[in-house]
Amino acid sequence: MIGIMSAMQEEIQALLNHLEHTEEYTKGKRTYYKGTLFGKEAVLVFSRWGKVASATTATQLINDFDVNELIFTGVAGGIHPDMNIGDIVIGKQLVQHDMNASPLYGLFEIPLLHKTFFDTHPEKREQLTNACQQFIDTYTNVISEKEARSLDIMNPKVVIGDIASGDQFISKASQVQFITTHLESVVCAEMEGAAVAQVCYEYEVPFSIIRIISDKANSEAPIDFPLFVTQIASKYAFEIFKNYLQ
Repeated sequence: MIGIMSAMQEEIQALLNHLEHTEEYTKGKRTYYKGTLFGKEAVLVFSRWGKVASATTATQLINDFDVNELIFTGVAGGIHPDMNIGDIVIGKQLVQHDMNASPLYGLFEIPLLHKTFFDTHPEKREQLTNACQQFIDTYTNVISEKEARSLDIMNPKVVIGDIASGDQFISKASQVQFITTHLESVVCAEMEGAAVAQVCYEYEVPFSIIRIISDKANSEAPIDFPLFVTQIASKYAFEIFKNYLQ
């Protein structure tokens, strides 16, 4: 069974609308939706924002539903200058940019695990990349020209790159500079992925992550963020998972 997580229900609402034979389970103020998605057994849940919320949800998901794969999907702020609104990032390695237990441990190192970066599953990463590229090649069939233009989406691309997570909304130049100075390989930043990656590492569950760039991690936010999440990110997720699961 595949587990699918997001920080906001709007990011996976299109998938929830398509879930068949749905059963709902509520625990820890989360609702887990179990059913059939594009012919595959799946359980969907939104974790809420932040590392604690997402780690708690991932742990519950793994323990209660015995998932053999977990994928996180949602939006992120672009860190690398080549990242543009509407681009898709398939995570390669994830790191917590706000972890600092020095001088006992190195900067960003997770205490006791002796790890700084958590890898996603190579084979599933490649399969997700193909599914994303298949969508991007025909995205104009799903995202109207008017929608794309209103949110500054132009010629979106798929990138495999490292992702930084932390309990901060990245909107200041000083925050971006800290990440780019210390974590040169990072292409985008968000608030959940590395925490879920750590849980999956400890439970030995294959983990993947898809992030859609909604802004450039600065003061220049999208014209309408709620619209981007509900109309763009949700459509992206639906088409990507349709390609991936079928």
